[in-house]
Amino acid sequence: MLQHTSPATPCPDPLADARRLSVAPMMDWTDRHCRFFHRLIAPRALLYTEMITTGAILHGDRSRLLDFSQAEQPVALQLGGSEPNDLARAARVGEEWGYSEINLNCGCPSERVQQGAFGACLMREPDLVAHAVAAMQAAVKIPVTVKHRIGVDDQDDFEFIARFVERLFAAGCRVFIVHARSAILKGLSPKENREIPPLRGQIVRQLKAAFPQATFVGNGGLKSTEQALEWMSPSDDLPGLDGVMLGRAAYHDPWILQRLSQTLWAETNTAAQAGTTREAILPALEAYFEAQLKRGVPGKAMGRHWHGLFHGQPGARHWRREISEGESPMAIWRRYAFAESQFAPATSIESRSQPAASHRSVDSRLTTRTRASQA
Repeated sequence: MLQHTSPATPCPDPLADARRLSVAPMMDWTDRHCRFFHRLIAPRALLYTEMITTGAILHGDRSRLLDFSQAEQPVALQLGGSEPNDLARAARVGEEWGYSEINLNCGCPSERVQQGAFGACLMREPDLVAHAVAAMQAAVKIPVTVKHRIGVDDQDDFEFIARFVERLFAAGCRVFIVHARSAILKGLSPKENREIPPLRGQIVRQLKAAFPQATFVGNGGLKSTEQALEWMSPSDDLPGLDGVMLGRAAYHDPWILQRLSQTLWAETNTAAQAGTTREAILPALEAYFEAQLKRGVPGKAMGRHWHGLFHGQPGARHWRREISEGESPMAIWRRYAFAESQFAPATSIESRSQPAASHRSVDSRLTTRTRASQA
């Protein structure tokens, strides 16, 4: 297979390590409260904002749209737009706001985004995208990256996506985040576009083989640590990918980020990091919750993103219901736990009558306490 290389030595990617694991930009989900939560779970992963249009940044309330906590870093700003000058101006604002990367959305298939002439439909205009990438790179010093699909409608062969990547590579783009499905722009909803087009991770591997100097992060349908690690491992004479990006799996079962972090950074994790538990992040989550309440942020606006902390664990239903209603994390803990732990004093009848409770997880205590209250 023909390999595309650059005669110039590319600048080192300051986010190369973080790219091994990232959380996808998701509309109405990956806001600052969601990102803070994910950062507690995956300290070294790369996080992304929701897609924000250039028009909103250039003419809207920038503080509301762009403010974030330094505790969330590294954070990338994803832009939606197609006009190179506007994208360059918005990218400059993002850099000034402190973001670590600017990412261009060339993968969203929604009809509303198509009406704005950006998202996945831009894959049909590689010259325009290349011009936009070059304009943004000239405006900022932080990395400029592109997130895209492997095809659009019936243009889903390897030659099509290779030409798209080749044009952007020639313009200086070195990081490609690839959703390994084609986008069907007519006839499928965004939800159907995440499920119906077949997942073809082999195409992303072929791109990595053809462009060895570029970084390729795989995205789409990743639901387990085993699947993610498989994408990053060489297979069938093709290289492994440089990283994986999780979307809805990370939102509904966020602890998958912790499991992947433990594997991807096993050689550098401290003993404390290796022993991180769900309940261990509750004090930091509570401190954030209280600080944001004082700033006027409704509890529900935060808690709706934290509902998956105990996904798949006994007691998850009780956590999910009450955190989504805006209850404080520690209030929920104390209401259902009342067991010996570093967070709740052993003062209840339950904790005195069940001395072994201190060794059980918060999840089992949630269930035990709830059953007792319903008896």
